[in-house]
Amino acid sequence: MGAGTGDKAEGKVDQAKGKAKQAFGDRDTRAEGKGDELKGKAKDAFGDVKNAGQKAKEGVKKAAR
Repeated sequence: MGAGTGDKAEGKVDQAKGKAKQAFGDRDTRAEGKGDELKGKAKDAFGDVKNAGQKAKEGVKKAAR
């Protein structure tokens, strides 16, 4: 499992929660849902960065052998 897998999973949950709030909520809840969705996208992107960093670290270790 990659270093950012947990962050990506949390991000997907936040995105889904945000989309549900946008679909079924009143105006304030829809705005909150948009924030949740954006927070989820940020967590997802952070997970990608962590995974890329982990892969780069592993590549450097292999090259150093």
